[in-house]
Amino acid sequence: MTTAPKNDADRLLGPSGGLPQALPPWPARDGLRVTAVRAIVTAPEGTPLIVARIDTSEPGLYGLGCATFTQRYAAVAEAIDEHLAPLVIGRHPADIEDITRLIHYSSYWRGGPVLNNALSGIDQALWDIAGKRAGMPVYELLGGRSRAAVEVYSHAAGATIEETLEQAEALIDQGYRNVRLQVGGPGLGTYGAPGTPGGYPRSPHPDGWDAERYLRATPGLFAAARDRLGDGVNLMHDVHSRLTPKQAVVLARALEPYRLSFLEDVVAPEHYDRLPEVRAASPVPIAVGEQIGAVTDAARLIRHGGVDLLRLHTSAVGGLTPTRKLVALAELFGVRTAFHSPGDISPVGVAANLAVDISTPAFGYQESHTYNDATHEVFPGTPVVRDGHLYPSNAPGWGVDLDEKAAVRYPPTKFLHERWAAQVRRPDGGLEPP
Repeated sequence: MTTAPKNDADRLLGPSGGLPQALPPWPARDGLRVTAVRAIVTAPEGTPLIVARIDTSEPGLYGLGCATFTQRYAAVAEAIDEHLAPLVIGRHPADIEDITRLIHYSSYWRGGPVLNNALSGIDQALWDIAGKRAGMPVYELLGGRSRAAVEVYSHAAGATIEETLEQAEALIDQGYRNVRLQVGGPGLGTYGAPGTPGGYPRSPHPDGWDAERYLRATPGLFAAARDRLGDGVNLMHDVHSRLTPKQAVVLARALEPYRLSFLEDVVAPEHYDRLPEVRAASPVPIAVGEQIGAVTDAARLIRHGGVDLLRLHTSAVGGLTPTRKLVALAELFGVRTAFHSPGDISPVGVAANLAVDISTPAFGYQESHTYNDATHEVFPGTPVVRDGHLYPSNAPGWGVDLDEKAAVRYPPTKFLHERWAAQVRRPDGGLEPP
C-alpha cells in the first residue's frame, strides 16, 4: 500500500530521505545519465585551480569544467561536492539550460563568485560532454569559426621602466603584438610588478602604495614605451581598481598621447555605476569585468555604456551558458571582449574562453598565460601560444584533459592571496584594494 506525501517537503525528498528529486517533468529520451560529479583541486604552479568532473553512464564519457575561484577554492569545491552534485546526478547531460537554471535558483540567494564558479564547473563540464557526444569541438556547437585564430596579449612587468621594456621587447620578439605594461615603485602593493620596500620611510606604513605618486609616474612608462617600442605594438595597462572615478579620468587623459588599446579596471566594483561617466570622459577605451560576479551586472555595464571591452572572468558569472548570451548582447551594443585569463584560470577555462573567442564577431583581445611544465603534465592538451596567437583544439569537447594522478602531486596551499592582500596599504596604513 502506497502512502501519499504528507506535504511539499515529503513530496520533494527522494527515497534516501534527503536527496532532491531534480528530474524534469518530461520523459527521458534515452538511458544516458550523469552518474557522478566531483571537484578536483590542484596547484601545479602554486595557484589553486578547481575543475569539476562529471561522469556518465556511458563508459569513458565524461566532462571537465573550470570552477576556479582560487582565493576561496575550498568553498567552491565543497559547494560542488555537497550541494550541486545531488542536483545533477541522474540527469541527462544534454539538458544544460535546465540543469544550470536549477542550480542557479536552488540556493534561493543567488550569484556571487563561490556559487557561480561552482555552477561554471558544472556548466562547462556539460558542454564538454556535449562536444564529445557530437564528435565536435565546442566552438562548432556555438556556430563555428569567425576567425582563424585568437590574438592574445601578455604581460611585461618590472621593478623599473627599463626592466619592463626589456620584457616587452622579449614578448615582441616571440610574436606578440599586444603587451600590457606594469612597472613597480615604492610600496609592496604595486600591482603586477615588483614593489620597493621602504619607499616612504617617514610614513606610518613605509611600504605603502600611493595613488598620487602612481598618477604622476605612469605616463612616464608609456612615454618611454612609445619611444622605444614604436607604434607597431598595442599597449595596455591595468589600474587594478585603485582609483576614484575622477582620478581615473585624470589618468586616462594623461595617457591619451600614447594611444593605449585599453585601460583596465580603473575603479573598484563598488563604483561601477560611475563607469558610464568615466568612459564618456576617457579618450582611452575602458576594459572592465573580471571582478563581476553576476551576469546581470555584466549586462548592465553593456547596456548602460560603461565598458568598451568586457573583461569577463567566465567562471565567475556561471560558465559558458551565460557568457555566450552576454557576448551576443555585447555584439549588439558594439562592445568587444577581452576575457580575463591569467594563471588563476585552469587550462579547461582557457579552452572555454577560446571557444567563445573563435566563434564571436565581438572578439577584441584575449589575455594569455604561459603555463609551466607541471601544468601541461596535469592538463594534457593545455593551449599554447604560437606567434602571439592561440588556436582552439579540434578535438571533441574542450580538447583538454586532466591527469588525476599527476594532479595529486600538486596540492593547494591556503591563504596565498590573503597574505599579499593584508600588506596592500597606503602610506598612512589604510587598506587598499589588492
